[in-house]
Amino acid sequence: MVILQIEHKIPNFAGWKQAFESDPINRKQIGVRSYSIFQPVNDPNYVIINLEFGTLNEAEIALTSLRKLWQKVEGTVMMDPQTRLLNLVESKDI
Repeated sequence: MVILQIEHKIPNFAGWKQAFESDPINRKQIGVRSYSIFQPVNDPNYVIINLEFGTLNEAEIALTSLRKLWQKVEGTVMMDPQTRLLNLVESKDI
């Protein structure tokens, strides 16, 4: 499993969430299996998103699509996106 982790500043959560829910990159079609959204407990104007993929290729294609999208919306919906691709090494419910 590969995780595309994204983090960036947002002007407000409600506006960002509405844009996220509109799904402009069609997450399911490009291979997203699931996603998680996090916010630091002390910063309501920041989000961290984990997108889960089955393959590295799917994650790289999604990242390319997101970079194109960000060029259109940076400064309005979000600012200064940072990304990393992660391999899930271990996960265990306790």
